[in-house]
Amino acid sequence: MKLSEQWIISQAPNSSAVQNGKKLSQKGSFFNLSKLNDDTLFWADCAGSGKNPYHTSVDFIDETSPVFRCSCPSRQFPCKHAIGLTFEILQEKEFKVAEIPNDLAEKRSKQAARKAKKEQSLSNGENTEKMPKKTNNAAKAKKIKKQLEGLDKAEQLIIDLLSHGVGTLAGTSAKTYQTLAKDLSSYYLTGVQTAFLRLSNEIEKLNNDNQDYQEIIRILIWLNAMVQKSRAFLNQKLENKNYDVEDNELYEALGGVWKLEELEKIGSFKENAQLIQLSFDVIFDEAKKEYIDRGYWIDVQTGEISQTLNYRPLKALKHIKAEDSCFEAVNISKLCYYPKAVNKRIRWENCSMQEITNEMLENTISNISSDLSQTIKAVKNEIKNTLSEKYVAVAIKYKSIGKIENKAVLCDEKGEKIILRDRKADGEEHFSVDKLNYIPNNDLFKNQVMFGLMFYDSTDSKICMHPYSIISNKQIIRLQY
Repeated sequence: MKLSEQWIISQAPNSSAVQNGKKLSQKGSFFNLSKLNDDTLFWADCAGSGKNPYHTSVDFIDETSPVFRCSCPSRQFPCKHAIGLTFEILQEKEFKVAEIPNDLAEKRSKQAARKAKKEQSLSNGENTEKMPKKTNNAAKAKKIKKQLEGLDKAEQLIIDLLSHGVGTLAGTSAKTYQTLAKDLSSYYLTGVQTAFLRLSNEIEKLNNDNQDYQEIIRILIWLNAMVQKSRAFLNQKLENKNYDVEDNELYEALGGVWKLEELEKIGSFKENAQLIQLSFDVIFDEAKKEYIDRGYWIDVQTGEISQTLNYRPLKALKHIKAEDSCFEAVNISKLCYYPKAVNKRIRWENCSMQEITNEMLENTISNISSDLSQTIKAVKNEIKNTLSEKYVAVAIKYKSIGKIENKAVLCDEKGEKIILRDRKADGEEHFSVDKLNYIPNNDLFKNQVMFGLMFYDSTDSKICMHPYSIISNKQIIRLQY
C-alpha cells in the first residue's frame, strides 16, 4: 500500500497523535524494524518511558481497513506509537524482511477465520447480521406523544413572546429563554431546543444595546414553521402507526440520530464513489457549545456537492476525533447520504486515498454548470424554504473575475454577474474575498470554476457568493483551509 501523510492524518484520532507520532519517528525511537516480504505487515519496537519498549504493528492485509496494534496502555486508537510507525514506513526507513512473530500470526489467523466464516455464511445464504432488537411500538408511540406535547409548549412560548411584541425583548432576561430551552430537553425536540438557545443568545445581544431584531424574527419564523410541520409529521406517524425512520429531514431535526445501517435500509447510499474535498473549516456553535468540522466535497462522476459534519461538544473534546483538510481523492465503496434536498451530509466507514490527477479534475469540471442565472434560481428556491439554511454550497464555471465599482464580481459566459462577498454570519476568520488579491496567476481569474456559498444578503437584498476555492484542471486553490 502506498502511504501519504494525508492518509496518516485521516487514520489518527487527533492532530496531537500525528505530531507526537512524527516526533517519535524523527528522534529515532523505533528499532527492530521488520516487515513481511509482501509489504502487508510492518512491526517494530518503540522506546517508551519505561525500561521495556512497546511492540507496535500495522497490518495492511485489507488495505481499506488497516489494523493498528500496540502494547502501550494508551486509550487513543491508533496510538502515537502506531502512527509513528506509519511515518517510518512513509519515510522508507529500512525494514528487514522477517518471519511473522507468533503473536501477530495468531491474531491474523483469528481475523482470517472470522472473515472466512462470514463469507461462508453469505455463500450459504445465511444472514450474518445481528438480529434486530424487537421493536417496542408502544414506547415509540409514547415518545411521539411526548414530542407533540413539547411542540404545544413551544408554540405557546412563541405566541406569548409575540403577543408582547418583539420590541420588548431588549429588557428581557436571556436566562428566561435558556431555562425554557432546558425544559424542552425532556420532550426529545433537539432542533426546537437549539432554536430557543439561539434566541436567548440574540436577546443577550439586544441587552448589549444592539437593536437589530432581524435574526430574532428569522428564528421565530423558523420555530413556527418547525412546530407546524413537525406536528403534521408526527400526527401522521401516529395515525398510520408507522414508527420506523423515514427519508425525511424532520427526523433528525426532531432529535433522531441516523445510523449507517438505517441509511442503507432506506436506500440512501451510493456504491463506488470518488470524492474530492473542495474546502474545510471549523465553526463554533455558540448555542450548542460545540465545534463543527465542516468539509465540502464534490463527486467526481456527478459534480454533486455534499458535506461532512463532525460535531465536537466542548464537554467531550478529548473523546472525539477532530477532522482535518484532505488533499487527496477519496475512494469509497459505500457512501451514505443523510436526507436533505441539497448539500447532503455524507458518511462512510472505509475508504482508500490516491493522488488527485488532472483527469479527475477535468471529469469534475465537466459536470459543473456554466449557467449562473439558473444556479441562482435554484439557490433562491432552496433558501426560500423556511426550514432550510440561508446559503447553498455551489460550484459554477466562470468566464472572468474582476471588479465593478470596487466590488469583486464573477461573470459567466452569458454576461450574468454575481457579487463576491464575505458571509458575515460565519465570522471574520472565514473572510476570503480579499485573499483573491494574493493569487499570483492572473490566468486563474479566467475560464475556471469557483466554489463557494451563495447566500441572500439583506443589506442590499442581493444574492451574493462567498468564495471558498478556485478549481482548475490542474489544481484546487483554497481560500479557506
